[in-house]
Amino acid sequence: MIKIDENLTVTSPAGFKASGIHCGLKKSLLKKDLALIYSDVVATSCGVFTKNKVKGAPLTVTKQHLINKKAQAIIINSGNANTCNGDDGLSKAKKMTELCAKALNIKNDDVLVASTGVIGVPLNINVIKDGIPQLVSNLSNDIEGAKSASMAIMTTDTIEKQAGIELKIGDKKVTLAAIAKGSGMIHPNMAKTLSFINTDLLDLSISPTLLKEALKESVNISYNRISVDGDSSTNDMVLIMANGLASNETITEKNDDYNLFLEALTALNIHISKKIAKDGEGATKLIECTVKNANSINDAETLSKSVVTSSLVKAAIFGSDANWGRILCALGYSDVDFYPEKVDVSFASTVGEILVCQSGASVNFDEIKAKEILLQDEIKILIDMKLASSEATTWGCDLTYDYVKINGDYRS
Repeated sequence: MIKIDENLTVTSPAGFKASGIHCGLKKSLLKKDLALIYSDVVATSCGVFTKNKVKGAPLTVTKQHLINKKAQAIIINSGNANTCNGDDGLSKAKKMTELCAKALNIKNDDVLVASTGVIGVPLNINVIKDGIPQLVSNLSNDIEGAKSASMAIMTTDTIEKQAGIELKIGDKKVTLAAIAKGSGMIHPNMAKTLSFINTDLLDLSISPTLLKEALKESVNISYNRISVDGDSSTNDMVLIMANGLASNETITEKNDDYNLFLEALTALNIHISKKIAKDGEGATKLIECTVKNANSINDAETLSKSVVTSSLVKAAIFGSDANWGRILCALGYSDVDFYPEKVDVSFASTVGEILVCQSGASVNFDEIKAKEILLQDEIKILIDMKLASSEATTWGCDLTYDYVKINGDYRS
C-alpha cells in the first residue's frame, strides 16, 4: 500500500542535498529567496512545462539543458520570475546556471534553473552571484537543508509543501520526495516536453524514456487538475531527478516495478497538488470535485474543472452556501454534451454528506445540515452525470476577500 509520509523531504532520497538562503531579491531579510537542490551524482532527469505562450527565460534554459536527459542540480530563485525581460532575462538565466555549476564544480548543462515572482522586472543577477557561495556551502542532507530550500521558493505561500514515499522495488528500498510552491496564478496547463514549481526527487534507477512517460502521465492527473484562480503561469514546471543510488535493477520496461513506481509518483503528486490548491491565495477551504458516470474521462475532467474554476461556485463555498444551481450552471457552459435532467449533486465533508439536486431539480434538503457540511475546511462536490462510467476528480479552493487584497497589492 502506498503511504504518504509528511516527514520525508527532498533530502530523504539517497544522495540528495538542499539549501536555501536570503540573497537580496526580496526586501525582507527574514525571507529566503534562493534555493539549491543537488545530487551527489548525475541523475536521469526530465520535465514538463507550461503551455502558456509567454514563458519565463528559465524555462528556455532548462529545456535546453535537459536535451541530454541528465541533471545534477537545480537552482531556484523567488521574488522575480525573470519573464518578459528579453535577451537580458535569457542571459541572466544562463548566468545563474554557469555560476552554480562553477561553484559546484559540475558541468553547466547539468544545472537546471527556475524562477518565480513578479513578471517584467529585470533580475538582479549580482545578488544571486554574491549569494551562490553561501548557498553551496550550506548544502546539507538533513531536514534543515530541505526546509530552507522549501522556504526559499515560496512567494505568497503560507505553508511549505514537501512530502515523500518509501517503497520496495524488488528487494531495494526506494524513496521519492517532492518539494513545491504555489498559491496564486495556479491553473497549470503543462505539455509533455512557477508561480508554481515542483521537483520530484528519487533514488530509483529507471530509463529516461520511462521516467518521462511516468512524469507526463502523473502530471496529467495531478497538477493539471488543480486551479486556484484560472490563470496559467508563465513559469510553471515540474522537474524530476532519479539518481539511481537506491541500487535497484534499472526499470527498462512497463512491468510490475514500473507500475508500482508510477502509482507512488502519482499519489505523491496528487498529495502535493492538493496542498497547493488548499493554500490558494486567501483560501480557507479546499474544494474537491468528482464527476462520475460521464461519457469519457476527458468529459468528466472538463466538467469537474468547470465547477472548481467557477468564481460563483468558489464564492458560495466560501460563504458555506449550498447554492447548487451555480454548479449546474458551470456544468452547462463547459461545452460537454450531457442531459441536465439526469444530473445529481451532493456536498460532503468530514461531518456528512447531503443530496441537494436530483435529476437536475431541487430536492427538499436540510439547510442547517448543508451549512454544517460546508463550514468545514475540505469540501467535496459529488456529481453524477448518469451517462456512462467515466470519472475524474479536480481540486480548487474558495474565493475570499483576501484573494483580492493580496493581488491588488502584489508588488508591494
